[in-house]
Amino acid sequence: MRLNISKSKNASSLYVIKDINVRGKRTTKIVEKLGTYDELLEKLNGEDPIKWAKEYIKELNEKEQQKKQKVILKYSPIKKIKKNQQQVFNGGYLFFQKIYYELSLDKLCDELSNKYKFTFDLNNILSRLVYGRILFPSSKLATHRQATTFIEPPNFELQHVYRALDIFAKESDFIQSNLYKNSLKVSKRNTGILYYDCTNYFFEIEQEEGLKQYGVSKEHRPNPIVQMGLFMDGDGIPLAFSIHKGNTNEQTTLKPLEKKIVDDFKLSKFVVCTDAGLASYNNRRFNDIGDRAFITTQSIKKLKKHLKEWALSPDGWSLSGSQTLYNLSELEEKINSMKDDHKKECWLSKVFYKERWIKENGLEQKMIVTFSFKYRNYQRRIRQEQILRAQKKIDSNPSKIGKASQNDYRRFIKTTTCTDDGEIANKKVYHINTDVIDKEKIYDGFYGICTNLEANTSEIIKVNKGRWQIEECFRIMKTEFKARPVYLSKDERIEAHFITCFISLLIYRLLEKRLNSEFTCSTIIRNLRNMNFLEARGEGYIPAYTRNDFTDSLHEAFGFRTDYQIVTNNKIKKIITDTKK
Repeated sequence: MRLNISKSKNASSLYVIKDINVRGKRTTKIVEKLGTYDELLEKLNGEDPIKWAKEYIKELNEKEQQKKQKVILKYSPIKKIKKNQQQVFNGGYLFFQKIYYELSLDKLCDELSNKYKFTFDLNNILSRLVYGRILFPSSKLATHRQATTFIEPPNFELQHVYRALDIFAKESDFIQSNLYKNSLKVSKRNTGILYYDCTNYFFEIEQEEGLKQYGVSKEHRPNPIVQMGLFMDGDGIPLAFSIHKGNTNEQTTLKPLEKKIVDDFKLSKFVVCTDAGLASYNNRRFNDIGDRAFITTQSIKKLKKHLKEWALSPDGWSLSGSQTLYNLSELEEKINSMKDDHKKECWLSKVFYKERWIKENGLEQKMIVTFSFKYRNYQRRIRQEQILRAQKKIDSNPSKIGKASQNDYRRFIKTTTCTDDGEIANKKVYHINTDVIDKEKIYDGFYGICTNLEANTSEIIKVNKGRWQIEECFRIMKTEFKARPVYLSKDERIEAHFITCFISLLIYRLLEKRLNSEFTCSTIIRNLRNMNFLEARGEGYIPAYTRNDFTDSLHEAFGFRTDYQIVTNNKIKKIITDTKK
């Protein structure tokens, strides 16, 4: 701050002014009007007003350096705001930006820019695509516009975004291997356990082309789809992904991506955990080599007769930490007779297991079958609700029943075209199919696992339960990040779209881990999305969000704070600089 003397015909006025920077442009601002020279001369009893003013400004500057100077803002109730002047900016992205730069994605972009001789800022494009995908998921055009709402303005054009997408797709393997290597400096990676699963994303078109092909849709949509295979480490942090045509058999997608992990990530000792849909004999055999192993779910319905009888038999069930063998039928009678509700609930929640080694086409594996009364009761409750829905459909509008899928309530509806006497009926008759119900009830509460590990059974069961995290990864991408429907048409840009989704998921998961997983995904994203600031031009940014337990934990975890009554320009510059270290 400094003194400014404005002279007019009748008087000289003294002002405190300061140089300010408004969105990259330097200008000056009047901080305070001290009064005219004559007014101050009289008020100070003859003391030199200019000397007094300089001492006063020196004192203000010292307070400002000590961060004790109060900021005074003046607003007029009769002065209109300027047209098209943005006043509110988002600062929630700053927390993602810190992780983005810790992963050295800026240096990765510099390498790609030098390789392809780009003159535009590739790092600015990728970072805005990532922040936008997490906070304000939308099309590439809308993301380009949305980037102007961040405290730091973008410095690229829309045409540069599409040029960048082509390179991101071309360098997908390079990006993924570098992300893994750099992530080791940010967080410890649990690569001893790797989870793999597949999902698909639909397009709102009908024409098949390239990656966009008709296949088995996870969401039962009549649209072309593209398939994603995803590897995740034991802590739920994404590791690698691949994109395939929508009509690809998902069982064939595991080996190529796993080979890339072995070759590019230099990983050789790990356990791959998958669901039954990816548990083909070839995939199990592939992970029975060297220091690799597998844990996979096993459909009890598809077991050979003697194994199915063994799995469903009530005898020979164990409990972790106990040497006793239990008979499930006898145990259920004992539990039902218990008068202590708490004790009864504890027994209902326990997970029993039995195990045996089997050999199939030269592949030795241990089969583990678990049983839980609580899980059985849950399955029966869900089925009963579906039966009620089926009956309601029969009673109200049976003509629109249609074809039933594997888990659809309509599988319980049986259609007959003849009477009980065997004669041809005049119209179709619908009723509940008790045969289907009886066949399903046999398997209630049972769950199968296969592995080639000789580890403790309880540990294998625990590892297998971790598969829910990869399902959550897919849910986050589809629901929170709105990764589908996909609106891009070119194959390379489709793959680039999923690269930005993958990077966004990795950064989000690392942020979640830094918060010790205390908050839900919707809570984290909603709060960061709403972390807006009102710009006090020339002074700084006023938080326009609600301070709460989440924001306190966030600031504590990242080592900087944005929840002061005003964050001065110097402070926000320091925060931005620190997030890019």
